[in-house]
Amino acid sequence: MLPAQQGYDRAITVFSPDGRLYQVEYAIETVRRGTIAIGIKCKDGIIIAVEEKPRKLQISQNSQKIFQIDDHIGVAAAGYIPDARNQVDSARFFAQSNKLIYNEPVDAESVAKHLADQCQQFTQYAGVRPFGVALIIGGVIENKCSLYLTDPSGTYIPYDAVAIGSGSEKVTEFFEKKYKKELTLDDACILAISAIYIASEDKENAKYIKMSKLSLDTKIFENISDVQINEFSKRAKDHNDYKS
Repeated sequence: MLPAQQGYDRAITVFSPDGRLYQVEYAIETVRRGTIAIGIKCKDGIIIAVEEKPRKLQISQNSQKIFQIDDHIGVAAAGYIPDARNQVDSARFFAQSNKLIYNEPVDAESVAKHLADQCQQFTQYAGVRPFGVALIIGGVIENKCSLYLTDPSGTYIPYDAVAIGSGSEKVTEFFEKKYKKELTLDDACILAISAIYIASEDKENAKYIKMSKLSLDTKIFENISDVQINEFSKRAKDHNDYKS
């Protein structure tokens, strides 16, 4: 970086002459370097999936990248996961406050906007740094599924299918070819695993994949067992989409 640009590089509140906030761009780059996280909306629910590669001797029964916000809302994260925990705690407090004040469950868009507003504030004031994490927020309320992406800049955008993290560009191209709105939950699970295999160096092993679902029938956030993930992985390999 040129010496004249270093001041803009260090200051979160100062735009560079070409209209950039370098610290925000660095935070977004942190997300790109994280392992893949995926959200897929289908006709009867939402699938959230991530790749996690634990260290040797690490106990990895519980996902470190998938979180439950409320009974009907789940989140997947990519980037700096401690920042994700901070945002998840804020979202949980927001969801419970909404239930106490309005006597009704909060919708996914309100949670996404709340977290995006928080991210935006951390791009505007001195003495702070941007959150180094992006979140996929899925929610089911009444008979509607919602899927949102938030990023360190404070943007929140609705999606039918979205990927964040390392290899997300390839996965997005894959979704553009393979995604259909009439997918079932099982179809979405197979599609999610195929997408993770596209982004991952390990294209045969499902033990690094964690998945959760939100069904329109139950409206409850549920983890998908390793046994079920292995079954979906076998079906994904039969389809062979991720190798095409």
